[in-house]
Amino acid sequence: MRFAFNERKSAQAAARLIHRHGGAMSYMALIKLLYLADRRCLVEAGAPITGDLMVSMPYGPVLSRIYERITWGAENQASPWFDYISEPEHYAVRALITDTDELSRYELRVLDETHETFGSMDRWALVRYTHTLPEWRDPQGSSLAIDPVEILRAEGISAEEIRLRLGESEAAFVIDQLAKR
Repeated sequence: MRFAFNERKSAQAAARLIHRHGGAMSYMALIKLLYLADRRCLVEAGAPITGDLMVSMPYGPVLSRIYERITWGAENQASPWFDYISEPEHYAVRALITDTDELSRYELRVLDETHETFGSMDRWALVRYTHTLPEWRDPQGSSLAIDPVEILRAEGISAEEIRLRLGESEAAFVIDQLAKR
């Protein structure tokens, strides 16, 4: 199951969560909240907000490209991410711009509800919580890809519905790739 990564939309989602958190937050907590929002949208609507690759890492599941942006910074990268989100300082990031034109009302609601539910947890509580998710596997110091189908199965989505969603996600991915040419 493949999705097209939308970096600008991802940055807007991150900025929304940071803004709801008071303007700054631990980047580990941000990564976890984005993962949880993406996971919920995948289950409920058939597609995540960001389209990023989901991976298991030692501190729980993360969104791969977002993790790279936060941990490796803006060095040699022209990236819309850094128009919205500051580089980390003392393991925290700030929202620079809070535009949401890429996000649907549903996605904004999911982000707000994710923050409402999990935003008061510190980063280590979020790590412990995400370790309980059925798709997380201990990568033994590395990373392991998470197949979104695993999440759908664990959440009780029928095989027929998963098959339909696979077709829809693949079609959307191909269209996105063709549009980028």
